[in-house]
Amino acid sequence: MLGMIQPLNGLRNAETQFTQAANNVVRAALPTPPGQDSVDLSTAAVSMLQARNSFEANVKVAKTADDLDKTLLNMIG
Repeated sequence: MLGMIQPLNGLRNAETQFTQAANNVVRAALPTPPGQDSVDLSTAAVSMLQARNSFEANVKVAKTADDLDKTLLNMIG
């Protein structure tokens, strides 16, 4: 079970990154007041893709840790 801490933290971080990028995309659709920077959609899209890739990688790590735990328990068993 200790092997799950790192991927769970990674999943949480990926969720946060994705949410922030999605909020940036939503703000891009809103009119910007004069003198205020608009959101760069390409940066937000790249951030969303990075979050997705991070999420997928952390899911794979969690599955591998689970498989290792199952194998260990079967060996002890």
